[in-house]
Order: sequence, then C-alpha cells, then structure tokens
Amino acid sequence: MTAIPELQTPAALVDAARMRANIARMQSRMDALGVKLRPHVKTSKSLPVVRAQLEAGARGITVSTLKEAEEFFDAGITDILYAVGIAPNKLPRALELRRRGCDLKFITDNVDGAEAVARFGREHGEAFEVWIEIDVDAHRSGIPPEGEALLDVGRALHEGGARLGGVMAHAGGSYALDTPEALQAAAEQERAGTVRAAERLREAGLPCPVVSVGSTPTALSAQSLQGVTEVRAGVYVFFDLVMHNIGVCTMDEIALSVLTTVIGHQQDKGWAIVDAGWMAMSRDRGTQAQKRDFGLGQVCTEDGAPIAGYLIESANQEHGIVARTGGMDPDIAARFPVGTRLRILPNHACATAAQFPAYSALLPGGVATWPRFQGW
Repeated sequence: MTAIPELQTPAALVDAARMRANIARMQSRMDALGVKLRPHVKTSKSLPVVRAQLEAGARGITVSTLKEAEEFFDAGITDILYAVGIAPNKLPRALELRRRGCDLKFITDNVDGAEAVARFGREHGEAFEVWIEIDVDAHRSGIPPEGEALLDVGRALHEGGARLGGVMAHAGGSYALDTPEALQAAAEQERAGTVRAAERLREAGLPCPVVSVGSTPTALSAQSLQGVTEVRAGVYVFFDLVMHNIGVCTMDEIALSVLTTVIGHQQDKGWAIVDAGWMAMSRDRGTQAQKRDFGLGQVCTEDGAPIAGYLIESANQEHGIVARTGGMDPDIAARFPVGTRLRILPNHACATAAQFPAYSALLPGGVATWPRFQGW
C-alpha cells in the first residue's frame, strides 16, 4: 500500500469507510422495507466495490453495458440484469453469456424489440428472460403503466418463446426534486405505476414475477414498497453533489473525490490552477439546474474537509480553475500555494469515476489500488 502524499495527481479517491457506511445504509433500508436490493454497478464498475455490496446483503447486480455483464460474470457473479433496452446486434453476446451459465436478463419497451428477441431466441434454441421497461414519470424510456403497448409487448415475448420475467422502472425524474415530500411522492408514483403495470399483465394472463424499481433518491425516500420485489439503485455507493442537493446525503457522506495539485495562478483573476481538468472531473454540470451550483466540483483540503466558497469554476482538458464564489480572492496564491494538494467532490460520481482506470482506495492501513474497467 501507498500513502496519499505519494499519489500522482489527478487521482480518483474512494473513502472506503464512507463507502461501506453508504452501502450499509441502503441495505438496511431495503431490508426494513422487505425487498431485495439489486445494486446498479455502473457507478463503480469495480469488483472490490461490488463485492462489498454483495457481502452486505445485495442479491444480484444491475449493469448498463454488456461489458459490465461479461466482466462481473467472469468474476463469479451470475445474477445480472442488463437494464438498457437490448439492441438486436447485441443478442449474440447475450446468448454467449447465457450459454456460459450467466443468468442474464435484459429489457425492452417496444414490440419490434420484443419480436426480435423472441425470433433470435427461437433460431438459437434459447428462451431469453426479458423484462418490460415502464415509464413512471415521462423521464426517459418505457411504456406508461396504462399504455396499450404493454400487453402487446408482453404477448410478443410470452407467445414468441421468450420468458416474460417482469417489469422494471427508473424514476429518473426524482433527480429534479429536493424536498422530502416531493421525493416521497415520486417514490410512491414509481411504486404504484410499476405495480399497476404488473397487475395489468397478470390480469391478461401473462406472467410477471418480478416488479423492479429504483433510483437512489426514491429508494431512500420510499415509505412503502408494497407489491415491489426488488430495488435497483447505484450512485448511493459513492454519492455526489447532485445527491447532496437533492437532500439524500450530506457532504461528508460523499465517498468519491478527485485528488489534485495546484500548478499555478492567475492572481489578477483570483484563480488557482490545478491539474484536474474536465478529463478528470468530467464535463458534467448536473448541479447547474439545481438550487445550488457547484460548478465542476467542491474544493476540499487534502484530508477531505470542504473549503467554503471555493469551487472548480471552469476547466480545460487538463487544467481546472479554482475560484471563490461571490467575488475574486486577491490572496488566492497565498491561500493555495503551488504544490498544494486538494480534493474535489464531483457533481456526478458515475461521470467522474468513468475518467479513471482505477481508484485509490483509502483504507486504515494506507491506499490500495482498486481497478475499474471501461467500454461497452
């Protein structure tokens, strides 16, 4: 193991103690609500992180790419949901995974996709398990709970030889909320809509054993999950500034940060220049639409304490600009001399993590390297 002062910058730091506390918090909540937790591992894409989630009680994982499914299956995880609408050209890879023993499920939200899956399965002697995506808040993909297409898709799968495994929804609209009352309402809307879709399928004589919902804000806000069998949530493992603004975590629960070094100044502009640009932080400006804008990230001391009023104001590819909000700091060079090490809390943990090939995990005995992978 190494120590933080020995790390090259920029580096993606994971505070393992915070991460484990976040995992325990979500798992405890799902246990209390009586549902299975199937974490979305697109946030970390790292086996040590996912193993910690499974060891805490999670059952199965959710992925957003077939690359993730392949990597985690090779590591011994078999119960996997690929939660992006399956493209027909990816069916051969899905078939290979299933024939190797992976219990891979995937989703669709249209008749054409359902028919393509069923047809490919018949041609290759495989009954794929497919879940139908439900749109509970007009945020992205899916069929509305009362949509006419729901039964058509269900029949295309069931009668075409595929296995209709259930329904799933993601309340992505919850990311625009920031009060407990609004989040609880979004969680109930997600639950009720997905359960209603399942009821419609069952009333039509179609199977629907799984009712899957999930987003970090709604998972942490739901008061009841009656009728739901599992929850998928992902960013809770690290949290980020968007989640902080939503109100589901405090700043000192954010487990991911970027370690950076001050490399220069523009004194007349009140800038300190650091070596973490958008290639390290990502271009995500998710807090810009929220009540509190954190620019490209909250500046913290090297040991992780937020420095009030200082943000990454803007960035170029390899240069980040640290500035004070609400007015130029004429003493910025004295405040942050060249060589000063800082940590930056990210707007969106998934996007920032994706910039790095590995995490530097802060453990009691030092810093360990946790590999992560990229690609589709």
